Amino acid sequence: MSLIQDAARVRENAHAPYSGFKVGAAIRSVEGHVHLGCNVENVAYPEGTCAEAGAIAAMIAAGDRRIAEVAVIADCPAPVPPCGGCRQKLAEFADADVVVTLATMAGATLTTTVGALLPGAFDAGFMVNAAKGAS
Repeated sequence: MSLIQDAARVRENAHAPYSGFKVGAAIRSVEGHVHLGCNVENVAYPEGTCAEAGAIAAMIAAGDRRIAEVAVIADCPAPVPPCGGCRQKLAEFADADVVVTLATMAGATLTTTVGALLPGAFDAGFMVNAAKGAS
């Protein structure tokens, strides 16, 4: 099964009663394991969880730490990129050249990389320097 198929399958479990916008994500770790996530909305709308964040959490919970490939799928006319927060999360667990495939339920796809999604990602070095008072 492809990562897009995995993402489409988990998308069916999304909990999106307010927006109706269901998203599924599948991540293959460098160890070769596939981790899935779907968006989960709640009434405190900004407190929901994105599909990509859910897949990353599943990866971490399973003991994997690095992403080798990403697929995200939603039911919209064109592929939708991850939100800014998820772009940063992906950048923290994947190299810039990791492939990200964005897809629609109708079969449209857009292939990009983590680096292209977030060219100015923060890294842990920024936090270390901030803690030391460096500029």
